[in-house]
Amino acid sequence: MVTVPARRVSVAVSLSGLAALALGAGLVLLLQVIPPTDAISPTRRTISEYGLSDHKWVFDLAVVLVALGSAAGLAVLGGQRRLPVPAAILGTLWTVGLLVIVAFPKPDWATVSRADFGGTLHRIASVVAFVALPLAVLVAARTAFPASPGRRWLARVLAILSLGWFAVILGAVVVAAATDGRWWTLIPLGLVERGMALTELIALGVLLAPVRSGQPG
Repeated sequence: MVTVPARRVSVAVSLSGLAALALGAGLVLLLQVIPPTDAISPTRRTISEYGLSDHKWVFDLAVVLVALGSAAGLAVLGGQRRLPVPAAILGTLWTVGLLVIVAFPKPDWATVSRADFGGTLHRIASVVAFVALPLAVLVAARTAFPASPGRRWLARVLAILSLGWFAVILGAVVVAAATDGRWWTLIPLGLVERGMALTELIALGVLLAPVRSGQPG
């Protein structure tokens, strides 16, 4: 049985993790309204474009906050035995992927013609992170909320929507491969990526938010 002090600690850590997620998301939104990053198109340019600007430190801080908030919240779920092992592995891939994105910035296509080793790692980490998180939420929803079908349903729907955003990108890649075109010009890539990121963060927030006292989930 979980003692009251232990539960209070768990709630505090979960809330701190959620606050880190919100602050990280808020910093990314801030970059879109302050110069010079306000000139970056939110519909055509990816979020990682902020990492090539004079506000790189703000972007890096935002991503690290999301990674730390995710790790804290997932650790609480794991400690409460509400996080299946596959979901824990997927959640770790999400968190590590975010840190790799910071450590290896997106290539500046204005100065290079192809991605180097760091740029390739950035791409791989981005794909892994954005796919791993919604899968983690889908896998964890049942165990995390055994007595809360509403939250279980909401978490699953948001996770599926997140994968839907990613499916749009995959569809563009397939079409471009068949037509010998450039897949990133076929869709508003920046808008799709931002929609995916926002949906995933909300799904993660639903998963990590503390349950009410007396409820196992």
